[in-house]
Amino acid sequence: MWSLSFAPLVPLPLLIGLAVLAALAAGAAIVLAGRSAILRALALVVLTLTLADPSLVFEDREPVKDVVSVVMDRSASNRLSDRSAQSQAAQAEIERQLRGIGNVESRIVEVRDAQGSGDGTRLFEALAASLADVPSERVAGAIVVTDGLAHDTPPTAEALGLRAPLHVLTTGREREIDRRIVLVDSPRFGIVGKDQTVRLRVLEKGGPGRAALTVRRDGEIIARREVVVGQTVSLPVRIDRGGPNVVEIEAAPLDNELTLANNRAVITIEGVRDKLRVLLVSGEPHPGERTWRNLLKADANIDLVHFTILRPPEKQDGTPINELSLIAFPTRELFQVKIKEFDLIIFDRYANQSILPLVYFDNIVRYVREGGALLIAAGPEYAGAQSLARTPLGQILPALPDGSVIDEAYRARVSEPGRRHPVTRDLPGSEVEPPQWGEWLRMVGARARTGSPVMTGPGERPLLMLAREQKGRVALFLSDHAWLWARGFRDGGPHLNLLRRLGHWLMKEPDLEEEALRAVSRSGTIEVERQTLGDNPAPVVVTGPDGQSRSIPLEPGRPGLFTARIPTSEFGLHRIAGDNLTAFASVGPENPRELMEVVSDPAQLSTLAEATGGSSRRIGQEGGSDVTVPRIVPVRSGSQFAGSDWIGLRISDSGIVRGVQISPLFVGLIGLALLFGALVAGWLGESGRRFNRKPDAAA
Repeated sequence: MWSLSFAPLVPLPLLIGLAVLAALAAGAAIVLAGRSAILRALALVVLTLTLADPSLVFEDREPVKDVVSVVMDRSASNRLSDRSAQSQAAQAEIERQLRGIGNVESRIVEVRDAQGSGDGTRLFEALAASLADVPSERVAGAIVVTDGLAHDTPPTAEALGLRAPLHVLTTGREREIDRRIVLVDSPRFGIVGKDQTVRLRVLEKGGPGRAALTVRRDGEIIARREVVVGQTVSLPVRIDRGGPNVVEIEAAPLDNELTLANNRAVITIEGVRDKLRVLLVSGEPHPGERTWRNLLKADANIDLVHFTILRPPEKQDGTPINELSLIAFPTRELFQVKIKEFDLIIFDRYANQSILPLVYFDNIVRYVREGGALLIAAGPEYAGAQSLARTPLGQILPALPDGSVIDEAYRARVSEPGRRHPVTRDLPGSEVEPPQWGEWLRMVGARARTGSPVMTGPGERPLLMLAREQKGRVALFLSDHAWLWARGFRDGGPHLNLLRRLGHWLMKEPDLEEEALRAVSRSGTIEVERQTLGDNPAPVVVTGPDGQSRSIPLEPGRPGLFTARIPTSEFGLHRIAGDNLTAFASVGPENPRELMEVVSDPAQLSTLAEATGGSSRRIGQEGGSDVTVPRIVPVRSGSQFAGSDWIGLRISDSGIVRGVQISPLFVGLIGLALLFGALVAGWLGESGRRFNRKPDAAA
């Protein structure tokens, strides 16, 4: 490819000035001297060209293809109805037409859902990435096949950074119907036993204007309500338990609705217990009393009420009552009036010394059976005549004393049921035999009645018993020497782990349930965990948002734990059930942006496309399954690249220069010869004019 270039020997302003002076001088000479001055003007032209140093340049160019990016929207919203089929048909037609255009390279880019991100459809990020390695002059354009619902649309064509036409081909139909729930305000935490308010709106296209709502908490229906479409609605939701409370709000479907996925909103509200109230009653001062008090006071979430019996009724030393600086034990207020306000009652080395009438023990039994919790930390008194087992409490205690007290050094051991129980499973030091913790020196002999012995003492005797009593829970610690671990006796032991877990299990901490089913979603996989004291839990049944169910077997993991990993790509709430237990897992964002608005709309991207010289149009045919893809036309000039039935690509005819050959025109002998020839021609012309001039008539 040939071209002419200049490399001036003098600065360009000076060259322009000399050229102007030369032109003026040549013009004046021609006017004054006539045709004879043409040769002089020619000499000036040659001189000026010599100073400009013109050259002939030959470029060896290899043509390269222009690039067109074809972005295919494969997101969840563009898979609704027959949009996937429309997209496939459009892609096939676009590829066919592009193959017929010479010197164009097409790049197919598929945009899929980003699991768990909640960011919606990122069309323009994918478009920019596909053209990142292409010079802007080689970009012929971009064709996007989508439902028109992009969530990263740049505000202007300049922000898009595309110097070529953008064409949007929209799938879907003209008259689509859909209803959706929009959350206005949703709490993330709530106090157990209190109501939290969820505020929302129901929006729809093509519906009747009223919608029926169903509210579920952990799969159980707690409310039904009819609302007006478009109005903000407040729904109270009672937080039933600690830990995650999955609240699902569902709007009744419309006929021929695009999707039911956005008819449902899912909220996970973490139930937080307000101050847990614990009543600790110590029967007498003893070395382990401070251990229980320190443990409970260290927990900021526990409101502790502690009484120590310093002067039992049988102690008579003649001291007048008005001289005693002791607080009377408020038995009636604690065990009758306010007993239901406590989450846990602890009797620490308490003996039945006629301080509490039997009717108060009956109150405690009733309190436990209605959902309360009781812990007995027993000492030698539990084996004697004043044992709490001889009161009405005996009917709910998991072990009854056999009258013996074992005074010998021993290491407490986690039993086989204890290795599966969350209170004692993986207790630090229990993984080896003998356990790596200090010895205790005393325990009370007892016969197990109900529940599970999670720790044992010498001779496999039960040491720590855990049991359920109707709606409540009972724990029996048959030793008062746990404080030896706290004092570091013979290297101590994990007293904090043990006693804290024990207290939280009694107060129904969800993570310490011995029979539980849990599920969580991570990166498109539902991880199921089954906690059980049994050996072979039943398979779990997983029900997806579409109502389809499947049975999944569980694999054994750590003692007492069985797990399963369930891959899934379906956004929404999944229900997992097994052994009369139910768990829920929300895959993806709880309310995915991708499915909030699903009605296709070419107008969403029309402003951006038209600003680049392109267009946005619908390709789906109403009432049919065919699509209409406009003709794709190469355009080499102009600013508009679209018509009623065609879309254009900007063709640049770019190429790669493989070599360059430069041939100077006025340098060296050629330039000197031309300049000398022009001067000689001008001189000869002037001499000839003088030689041929006629003599003057006067002569």
